[in-house]
Amino acid sequence: MPEDEKNPARQIITDYARDHFRYFRTTEGTVYAQKNGHPVARPIRSQGATGSHRQELMVGLFHDGYGSFNGSALKEALDLIEALALSQDVQATYIRVAPGFDGATWLDLGRDDGQSVRIHPTGWDIRIPDPREVSWRRTQLTGELPLPEKDTDGKGIDALMRLCNYANVESECLAIAWLIGCLEPSVPVPAPFLTGPQGAGKSTAARMLMRIIEGMSSDLRRAPKDEENLITAVAAGWVTALDNLSHLTPDLSDLMCCIVTGAESIKRALFTDGDVVRSRYRRPLLLTGIDVGVIRPDLAERLLTLRLERPRVRRTEAELWAEFEQVLPLILGSLLDLTVKVRATQANIPSDLRMADFAHLCAQLDAAKGFGVLNAYRATLDELNDDVIEGDLLAQTVLKHAESLNPGAEVRMTSTEWLHAITQLYTGDDFRTVPKGWPTTGKVFSDRLKRLQPTLAARGVLVDWGRTKAARYIEMTLPTAPPPGEQQTAF
Repeated sequence: MPEDEKNPARQIITDYARDHFRYFRTTEGTVYAQKNGHPVARPIRSQGATGSHRQELMVGLFHDGYGSFNGSALKEALDLIEALALSQDVQATYIRVAPGFDGATWLDLGRDDGQSVRIHPTGWDIRIPDPREVSWRRTQLTGELPLPEKDTDGKGIDALMRLCNYANVESECLAIAWLIGCLEPSVPVPAPFLTGPQGAGKSTAARMLMRIIEGMSSDLRRAPKDEENLITAVAAGWVTALDNLSHLTPDLSDLMCCIVTGAESIKRALFTDGDVVRSRYRRPLLLTGIDVGVIRPDLAERLLTLRLERPRVRRTEAELWAEFEQVLPLILGSLLDLTVKVRATQANIPSDLRMADFAHLCAQLDAAKGFGVLNAYRATLDELNDDVIEGDLLAQTVLKHAESLNPGAEVRMTSTEWLHAITQLYTGDDFRTVPKGWPTTGKVFSDRLKRLQPTLAARGVLVDWGRTKAARYIEMTLPTAPPPGEQQTAF
């Protein structure tokens, strides 16, 4: 009997797997497999439509003349491989964008051959990354991108702006800054909110922005009904685009804040009693809508308003998307050229904005191209603060009270005393009824004020909390005007 036939099937599978694949585990303990020299990693236990390592292994064995094997042999071999891989090096997997060596970042083009874009301050090029530097994870949401064109001289950015209906130059510049931010895995970027009248092409513009990063197969989606479904969708892709929002519930608003700046979700693993599954996510988010109603202050600091106008000339969907697909390699090449130039440019980091990384990117873009993006970003934040104030009667009343304060004076009262004073100011002499949702206790008033603190500070009203031996207090201050030429900083 030949020696090969004496070996059990599981041993043949195991030897073949260790010769042709590299195995590693993530920090969460999930074991992945990579073909030798190929950057795409597949979980060995997945049976999804994107392909599992089990399927990959079966095809390789069949094509290389080893034949087909029954399920028990494959299971036993994969059990052994998984156990052995748990003692191997730990390596992270990435979707679409990943950090690399020597200050570089990578963009996954979603191609079967593994070709990706390496972006560095000295330039960008197309190559297959070393699997030990980058491990790509693919899902059904990972679309294929075309090979970007070289030496575009900015023509791709011009082509993109011709296809969209942005109402002003500021919105165009902010859209470009957001796209550059999407190519940096370590930088949280604010969520663009594309707004404008009916028929302004908000959904079309959002699709274009998304498809530059995610490929032509990507599309917008409705906001899921529950948190778990949204987190699952966010974790499976890079850019998440929610279309036609008309109302933001408090839970959805808080979840969007987590998506933009990063959070973690933990749930029980299926078919276990005590094991858990961790889902970490921080993703670029994109929103469209005419009006989402009242915006909470913490979300307002994470939004980026992009205004569109109705086009003068209408085009068919087929004509528009045919042109977009044709110029997509040019657009992507121009975006990469601009990204390289921005990363090579030095600029001061603005210290007065919450999304400091994105503000720094805007400052770099201004230094590289002179677009005035940072001022446009400040202006859109100022408009969003106006929206927060217009939608919150408590904020309006506190600002009205602040008008009576002397500049530089510090007014201290307990939260209950402040609530009484602000309520009296709202009801006035005609004793009108306070609206639904008005604070009913000092504690509720204090909590609402903490949410409004950044918005009030942007309007020159500083609020702080402290404590004496007798009681806690809230302090409100209207700062004196800064000296001429000195910019006031809002915290």
